[in-house]
Amino acid sequence: MTQPKPEDAAAEGGVRLPLIAYPISPLDMPLMVAPAGRDWMAATPRHFAKRCLPLLIANRAGWLLISRHKFTATWSGEESPSSLRIEYLKGGTPYPASSHFGSGILTITIPFLFRTPPGINLLVRGPANYFKDGIAPLEGIVESDWTEATFTMNWKMTRPDFPVTFDSGDPLAMIVPQRRGDIERFDPVIRDIATDQDLMKAYIRWNESRDAHNKSMSDRESDAYQRGWEGNYFRGMGFSDNAAAVDHQQKITLKPFVEEPPPKA
Repeated sequence: MTQPKPEDAAAEGGVRLPLIAYPISPLDMPLMVAPAGRDWMAATPRHFAKRCLPLLIANRAGWLLISRHKFTATWSGEESPSSLRIEYLKGGTPYPASSHFGSGILTITIPFLFRTPPGINLLVRGPANYFKDGIAPLEGIVESDWTEATFTMNWKMTRPDFPVTFDSGDPLAMIVPQRRGDIERFDPVIRDIATDQDLMKAYIRWNESRDAHNKSMSDRESDAYQRGWEGNYFRGMGFSDNAAAVDHQQKITLKPFVEEPPPKA
């Protein structure tokens, strides 16, 4: 029987899950659905990175918190909190960034208390496939279904005496809901692919096709070069007898945060 696609389930009245953000600070930090594109992807030759469906799906799989300030952080390389200097270049108080933990860790205040349904955590991470020279995002998983405490987003400076600038409009953090305990249900195993003959034959066909495509790419007159890519995965087309993936997802569509009106007195 044909299985419904994820977007069809939602459209047909599938169970919707609340994700609530309670503002608890006057700090202006908009929440937005993460976009599919990245500047560095658009800048690759022939925009080849924009053809990578796993990248595009990951880019959009969460909500971003956006900076309204422009600031530069510089770390001297020492352990004390004072070794990280922050200079604000645009935007007024309250400021989002501080040096709280030391060791070159830049702490971003999150002006919301989030609430998720029972059993749902929030993965708090750096924006997917987004990077800055001299600093790396730290990730955390928060049990946002019960805690009354807020959390921060933290970035680790990696290059002493190297100024790192966050501009107004830059993403500071990404939040991704995930069900608690799901990952612990998996039973990992390493298995000889020859034990699944259908899979092995499909893999061999894919590998041969990929090799032929890559060889043809050296010829600018070839069909492969003109196409630029095979695109089978993007279309959900495999190399087995059952070629089309039933529940293949080419895009992910998240709802934006909407502000509810205050309760009537």
